[in-house]
Amino acid sequence: MIQNRELTMDDYLGMLRRRLWVILIPALIAPALGFGISYFFPAKYTSVATVLVEGQKVPEGYVKPIFTEDLMQRVSTLQLQVLSRSHMQPVLERLGLLKGAKLDDVLDDVRKNVSITPVITDVSSSTYKKRPGKNTDVPGFEVNYTSSDAKVAQQVCNELTSMLLEENLKSREQTAQGTTEFLSRQLDEAKKDLDEQDSKLAAFKRQYSGQLPGDSDNNMKILMGLNSQLDANTQNLNRAQQDKAYAESVLAQQVAAWKASSQSSTSPQALEQQLAAMQSQLMQLQAKYTNDHPDVVKAKSDIASLKKRLDEVNSAKPDTSNDKASGSEPPEIRQLRVQIHQYDDAINAATIDQKRLQEQIRTYQGRVALSPAVEEQYKQLTRDYDTAQKFYSDLLAKKSDSEMTSSMYREQQGEQFTLANPASLPTSPSFPNRLLFAGGGLAAGLFLGLGLTLWLEMRDQAIRNELDIEAVMQLPMLISVPWLGEGDETKSDAHSITRQEKVEV
Repeated sequence: MIQNRELTMDDYLGMLRRRLWVILIPALIAPALGFGISYFFPAKYTSVATVLVEGQKVPEGYVKPIFTEDLMQRVSTLQLQVLSRSHMQPVLERLGLLKGAKLDDVLDDVRKNVSITPVITDVSSSTYKKRPGKNTDVPGFEVNYTSSDAKVAQQVCNELTSMLLEENLKSREQTAQGTTEFLSRQLDEAKKDLDEQDSKLAAFKRQYSGQLPGDSDNNMKILMGLNSQLDANTQNLNRAQQDKAYAESVLAQQVAAWKASSQSSTSPQALEQQLAAMQSQLMQLQAKYTNDHPDVVKAKSDIASLKKRLDEVNSAKPDTSNDKASGSEPPEIRQLRVQIHQYDDAINAATIDQKRLQEQIRTYQGRVALSPAVEEQYKQLTRDYDTAQKFYSDLLAKKSDSEMTSSMYREQQGEQFTLANPASLPTSPSFPNRLLFAGGGLAAGLFLGLGLTLWLEMRDQAIRNELDIEAVMQLPMLISVPWLGEGDETKSDAHSITRQEKVEV
């Protein structure tokens, strides 16, 4: 192949015509070889069982499911549990697979040949993709087991599927029961903690009754009211004391005047002096007026009364006169003494109220002063109590949900694994796939044929057309003479003669 020029489509078609058998012979022989080689491999049979995953019949808004992880992750966990030594040894012994073989070797062989794949319902998607927020992303899964014996493959696949279903049921029951028991223990501890916090809060309220944060405004209002009452009480006390002092001064004056008048009215000397004075006054009146004048008549009458009284005083005993004088106080003096007694009672009552109000004011002032510290302690106790109560409420709700979930699974209303298709008995081997081997041989033959063709064309230096001549000679072609040999009229190759001449015009 001349490599000093670009190849055209005619060049490629010419190569294909020249090397057709080089391509066809390996392409025909290689598939037959691949098909024959497939008989040298031992046959493997794969049994398949389909498990349908039914979602819970109760809406998730009413009862939350136990399992929230991806379905295939949960199935993988179940697979590890099922393929454990304790689970598989009785099965292998029952199927007779341990005759003359070690348990570990047989168990490793089983683990290698089992596979679980999700069932894809969307034909446009060939890979399993998890949808976020969904518990069950696929409608089911397939259990595959491969063995050299079709019947053994079916038996082992059937046993594995049954064990998966049983392990899933047991795992759900254990999880639900374990969750309920754990929440019950946690709920008891939370109840004890809540009771302790409740007791502390109640004792604190009893100890600081009236000093709690909600009482601060009320305390201030009460304190202001007590101060107003104290001011009014002080004013009343001062007024009562002033009134008492005034009444006592008036009483003293009236008692002194009464005693003076009493002594003057009962003394003979005083009466004689009064009689002399009145007689002198009568003489003056008689000098001015007649005996019928009212003033003269009154003066005579007073003198007669005074004489009569003087006679009574002179004839009476001294002790008796003193007792009568002392026991006949005027009503005004007795009224003043009653008022003073009332003032004393009012002052005593006002003094008692004043002390009581002052004591209450000191109490409420102490409450107001301690309010910040009490409020801080109360907030801490309340915060701890609210936290404990919220934790207890959450646990109680979770326990209720867990009990409902357990009841749902007991009544077969939760998610279930149902055997849709039991393990099949394979009629044809899954390996080797003879058609696949033949197809691989065909691909290898074509690759070999094309490689040989390319190698032969790279070594071929024949000149077959005008473009090859120009590429080799690097001269333009002036004329070409077709091959005129007998029987070669249709031969595509032609011999060309070139000659370079100088043409002058």
